[in-house]
Parts: sequence; C-alpha cells; structure tokens
Amino acid sequence: MSSTDAGITAQDLLSYIDASPTPYHAVRETARRLAQQGYRALDEGEPWTLQPGDRVFVIRGGTSIAAFHLGTQPVDRAGFRLVGSHTDSPNLRLKPNAAVARNGYHQLGVEVYGGVLLSTWMDRDLSLAGRVLLHAGGKPQPHLVDFRRPLLRVPNLAIHLNRTVNSEGLKLNAQEHLVPVLGLERHGPAELRALLVAELARASVRAEVGDILGYDLCLYDTQPSTRSGAQGEFVHAPRLDNLASCYSGLSALLAMNGAAEATCGIVLYDHEEVGSRSAQGADGSFLRDCLQRLVLGLGDGRPDAIHRAIHHSYLVSSDMAHAVHPNYASMHEPKHQPLMGGGPVIKSNVNQSYATDGESWAYFAALCRDAGVAAQHFVTRTDLGCGSTIGPITASALGMRTVDVGSPMLSMHSIREMAAASDIADMIRVLSRLFS
Repeated sequence: MSSTDAGITAQDLLSYIDASPTPYHAVRETARRLAQQGYRALDEGEPWTLQPGDRVFVIRGGTSIAAFHLGTQPVDRAGFRLVGSHTDSPNLRLKPNAAVARNGYHQLGVEVYGGVLLSTWMDRDLSLAGRVLLHAGGKPQPHLVDFRRPLLRVPNLAIHLNRTVNSEGLKLNAQEHLVPVLGLERHGPAELRALLVAELARASVRAEVGDILGYDLCLYDTQPSTRSGAQGEFVHAPRLDNLASCYSGLSALLAMNGAAEATCGIVLYDHEEVGSRSAQGADGSFLRDCLQRLVLGLGDGRPDAIHRAIHHSYLVSSDMAHAVHPNYASMHEPKHQPLMGGGPVIKSNVNQSYATDGESWAYFAALCRDAGVAAQHFVTRTDLGCGSTIGPITASALGMRTVDVGSPMLSMHSIREMAAASDIADMIRVLSRLFS
C-alpha cells in the first residue's frame, strides 16, 4: 500500500476515533459504517433468519458488537474466520452521586477505569460523554450524550507548592487528586443532571431532571486526533488502544469482495481493560451465543455442528502492542523490540497471557507473507509481568485456535497515544487475507 493510501486510511481512523469518545459511541459508529455497507441488525431477543452470503451484526449492552459476513459453505464444515478486539480504553468515569462541593468549587467525583496513566489526565481540556437512561413509562430508554466541549479539568499542583515533583516524581492519590473541577460555587449551581437535560435537548431529546434514572458517563480529552512527524508518519490520538484494532478489523471486513467460503466476522468487546467479566465482555457468553445461533441457522442440524464449526475456525485477537521506546529501550526484551512502521506484531507468552502458540504464530505469519507485509515479535522481559488480552479468554472458553497480535504503539494507556499510520494500513491488509 502506498504512503498516500496509508495516509487516507490514517485520516479515516482518526475520524472513527473522534466519533467514539466512549464504548457506546464506538459501537454506534461501527454499526453506522456496517449499515452503510448493507449489513442488517439482528436482535438477540428475536428469531434470526439467515441465508448464505448474508451480512449481519448484533449489539449487546450497547458497548459490544459482533458482525458477520456469512460464508458460501456450511459453517460446520468451513468454520469461522474471526477478529476480536475491544471497544473500551482506560479512563475516568463518573460515580453515581458525583456532585462534590468544596473550597468554593463545583467538582465531580470519578472512578479510575482500568490501568490509567494518571499523570496524563492532568491539565487537559476534558469533556463528558456516554449513556443516559430516561424514564419513559416502562423500560428505561437509553440515549447517548456527548458534550463535545471543554467542561472539566484536573488541575496540577503548582511546582511552588510541590518542589520535589521533578526529582521524586508526581505522586497522585486517585481519591484526593483526580477530582475534576466543573465550576465556581459563587457563580451559582452546576447540577450535573440539569447539564445533561440541556445537552439532550440539543440532540432533540426532551426530558426533565426527574426523568433521569441512571447514567454511564466517561471523561475524555477534547483535543482532536492528528497526524505528526517529519513526513506525517505518526498518528496521535486517544484510545488507540484499542480502537485502532477495532477499526482495522472493521475495515478488513467491509473490504471483502463478496462472501468467502468460511463465515468471516469481527467481535468487539467491552470491559477488556478490567478483566472482561461481564455479560458483554469476552468472559461472557456473547460470542458463543452468536456462533451457536449462526450454526443453528446455517448448519446441518446435528448437535455436534457447533463443535465441528469451531474445530475449523481461527480467531485473531487484535490488541495494540508495545513498540520499543527510544528513551527506555532497556525495558524491552532483546531481539523482540517492535518498531513503529515495522508491521504487525505477533505477541507470545509461554504462561498463556497471550494465546499464541507455534501453530497460530505460523498461521498469522503466513497471512503476513501472503499480504506482502513484514511481521514482528514481542515478548515481555522475563523479569517483568505480562499483560493479557481477550485471546486466552476466548481460546479457553471456545476451544478455538487463537493468535494474539497488534499494531505497535507508544504511550499505551496515556490520554494521548501514538502509532504509525503505515501499521494500521498493513494490519488491514493482513486481516483482509484472513477474510479472503
């Protein structure tokens, strides 16, 4: 792929990320792009009518989505070719009773979601987005909300009052030091629910303060995603981990030129950053439920059809990878130091923090070779702990062959992360080979 094509891909990725400040918005944007290309929504609460070649998607919980291009061959014989990623990223989220008033300021109480690099959230122009549940006479009705403007800030303590900060490091207590400022008490009330009602009204949703039954709201940085570097080779954005992988899988699926023999699909989970233990997380039943229903609709009707389908299947667990840091190269395992711009990274861990083994490594390496893309390898230093992904969770739950991969990046779990534009394009090329 040319540098021009990579640049176009990068710009579209940044548009995808900026439209997705929360997992709710990421799923909505993903569903919009799928529907635009002819995919139709299925309801988990209704019967599914399926035919070979159909293109369908399913949403669970508003924050997880699975999409499938049904194959031309029986699924119990051809199996599935799947890409798994996650829609959530580490951030700050509002507590249920969020209002805090102290020392003349209106503030909002937050919880830390996932492994946040806390210092990067200081002195940023923050906004709020997520889901609000309104009373509607029966079942609570969800509505997405996004303030789209600077609303909050977590101010640093001036160096004059913290003289050792540069020599001893910034030490933050999440309970005491991460409470964002919303307004000044002397300027009158700053009631969260009133702000939400006003913001909903801008989206033509009429509500009263008393109609709000609940909410799931995330803080996010309002600075738009951008390109950088001498040749524009880098992308700077929030939530690259792991919306860049969601985008790559989605783009490869949408680029399919007709149906393949196998059923191809993506599953984008929520809650990976906090262990995946939820109804819509990888440790829940979402993917298994989808696959079982697809097999029931397209298989031969035998009770063992799902087991035969899984036997013929592969899952690529796609989650961003650690590029070698030029200022901290000693923190990386020698001979396993991926470079940004160097292509997809195959991630390995013998203690099964990653699901990769020799067979799945070879499978993905062959896809890279067929796509004309170089592959890199990552192993955590032996004296450091290793993070994990949805890969081992899905592999153990389904018994499906799985490889863990990702595009290399820097500043993982920062409020602003960094990757190479060419790596996103290369990952799409490889995943397109998987789907072909």
